[in-house]
Amino acid sequence: MARYDASGMTISEMREFAGFAPCEQRYIRRSLDIALGRGDVEARWARNADEASSIRQQAAIYREIPLLRQLLRHVEGLESLEPFMGTLIRLTAFDLVQGRLSCFSAYRFLYERLLGAEARPWLPGAFCGAAALPVIRPDRRRDLLQSISEAAATAQGWSTRAPVFYPEFVENEAA
Repeated sequence: MARYDASGMTISEMREFAGFAPCEQRYIRRSLDIALGRGDVEARWARNADEASSIRQQAAIYREIPLLRQLLRHVEGLESLEPFMGTLIRLTAFDLVQGRLSCFSAYRFLYERLLGAEARPWLPGAFCGAAALPVIRPDRRRDLLQSISEAAATAQGWSTRAPVFYPEFVENEAA
């Protein structure tokens, strides 16, 4: 039964990913490649000089992910909140400014994989905080903030189940 549950969860996560817009899918795979050190990210994902520059910036900011994972384990009260949430909101703002994540679901999907299941309770607050910043265009701000459901924003509890599906770049080989 446990084997069925794991495969069922994988299929569920695959379906969720398939429901994202192609630009969101591409950005999530690219972001995971950067964060997990999978291959030559710039060679694989950069279609032009602007994208290559964006990838280098993202790689630089994603260097803080290991620290963020460490800080997450020690957030116990307001005293320990600022280093973690400040860093999380800054990383979130970077990703939202790129304009490739259009909703909370795509953001949550990515960040659960970047930080782990333990980060789930913090993601709605970081998303709303970053989405409300003036570095986000007002029309995008509205769309992003409207994309988070009341249930996600006010959840009483969060699953501690680790994500199992980590989408990767698939080489398109001609037959």
